[in-house]
This record gives sequence, C-alpha cells and structure tokens, in this order.
Amino acid sequence: MRALALAATLAVAACATAPRTEIPADAPISGRLSLKVARTGESPHNLSANFELEGDERSGHLTLSTPLGTGIAQAHWSSSDAVLATSQGQRSYTDLDSLARDALGETVPLAALPSWLRGRPWTGAQSSQLPSQSGTPGFTQLGWQVDYDNRVGRWVIVSKLDDPSSVTLRVKLD
Repeated sequence: MRALALAATLAVAACATAPRTEIPADAPISGRLSLKVARTGESPHNLSANFELEGDERSGHLTLSTPLGTGIAQAHWSSSDAVLATSQGQRSYTDLDSLARDALGETVPLAALPSWLRGRPWTGAQSSQLPSQSGTPGFTQLGWQVDYDNRVGRWVIVSKLDDPSSVTLRVKLD
C-alpha cells in the first residue's frame, strides 16, 4: 500500500514539474487565440479566433476563423513577401513585421511565433529563460515574454516586456 501511495505521489510531482512538450517543427498547430492590443489614449482592440498554422519563419500559412468556421483572415508568407487576405481584400507586404504593423498597429514578432507556439525560442534571436521562481516555464526574446502554462490544457501567453498591458496574446493549443 505504501508503494502505491509513493508511486502516486511521484506521478503527481512529475506532472507538476514536467517541462512543456515541444511540437515538432513540421507539425501543423491549431487552437484558439485571443489578442488584445491596447494603445494609450485609444480603446483596446480585441480579436478572438480559431487558428491553424503551418510552416515556420521562412514560409507558412495562418488561417483565422470564427468558432463557427467562417474565415476571418488568411496570411501566407515566404522569404520574399507576406500576403494578408481578409473580407476587405488582399494586401502584400515585404515581410511579416510590416504585415503585423499594418494589421495590428503593433510590430508583433510573427516570424518568431511558430517557434514560440511549438514550445521553444526562435533561433533568429537570443533568448533568456525565465527565473525558476516564476512558477511558469518560459523565456524572454525580442522584448517579449513567452509563458507556458500547462496546468489546465496547453496555454501560451505572450506579452510585451516594456508594457505587458499593451499587447497580450493568449493561445490555447489543441
């Protein structure tokens, strides 16, 4: 009986301290996201959507849709350009930063996002692990904090370091 209790205790402890699971680089990612952009003196802009992401920083495809499956936006990118298609039409950009700045009003590091959602820092910039006393595994990179909260489901929370209330991306991975 004591052996069973010890095994159960170890299993619970292992679950509480287990590192986040990384998603393979070639695997598509899907889930739900909530993006809040709050600029000083303006009303916050909020976006909630289902998403499907394929690819990496070099080339990929992101689709946003409503819970009922109606398309909100599609983005495609390659090393030479980025294209955003919405109900208002299609726009082309030189890179993902330009697309983010125009569509969101902020330069959100979309090139790093596929790596961040897969559970690891982007290889295109230095990163620092969060202190272990923070209680949540994660890191900082490109002026952003990336937290992984796996207590209830698989969550990724991304916020700006200099003003965490200005831009917050919350992602629930399927």
